[in-house]
Amino acid sequence: MRILLHTCCAPCTIVPFKILRQAGHQVTGYFYNPNIHPFREFEKRQTTLREYARSVGLEIRFAEGYDLEVFLVRTRPWGPERCRACYRLRLEAAAREALGRSCEAFSTTLLYSRYQKHDWIRETGEEISRRTGMPFFYVDFRVGWQEGVDESRALGLYRQPYCGCIFSERERYERRTGKTV
Repeated sequence: MRILLHTCCAPCTIVPFKILRQAGHQVTGYFYNPNIHPFREFEKRQTTLREYARSVGLEIRFAEGYDLEVFLVRTRPWGPERCRACYRLRLEAAAREALGRSCEAFSTTLLYSRYQKHDWIRETGEEISRRTGMPFFYVDFRVGWQEGVDESRALGLYRQPYCGCIFSERERYERRTGKTV
C-alpha cells in the first residue's frame, strides 16, 4: 500500500517508518507543521528530518511556506482543546497531499509520541478520512517508543524538548520554573 506519513520530526519518524516499511508499505513522508515556533526551531527540525530521510531512503515532501499565522488563527480560540485543532490542521493537509499523490492511505508520526493526545489524533484522522475519502491508516506506534529514542540518540539526531508550538513551550517553561507567564 502507498502511505503518506505526516512527519513531525526525524526522531518521531524512525519507528513509524520502520514499522510501515517492514510491513511492505511504500512510504512517502510529508512535513507540514505550522505549529513549530520559533522559525529557527522549524528550520532545525526540517534540516534534521531531511538528513535522516536521506540516510534511510525515505522519500519526503516538505510543504512550502511557514504557516504560523494559520496555526495561531486555527488554534488560539480553542484554549485547552487547541491540540485537537492543531491535529486537524496538519492531518487535513496530509490527507490533501495523499489525495494529490494518489496514495492509498495517510498516517502520522504523531501516533508515536507518548506526549501527544493519542485518542484525539485517531479520532481526527478518522473524521478527516470520512470527509475526504482518503483512508486513515491507524497504528499505535508507541510500542516502539524506547527503540526510537535509543536509535535517535545513537544517530545523534536533534531531539527537541517540546512539541513545537508556542503554547507548549510556555507550559514547559512554567513547569520547569514554577512561574506562570
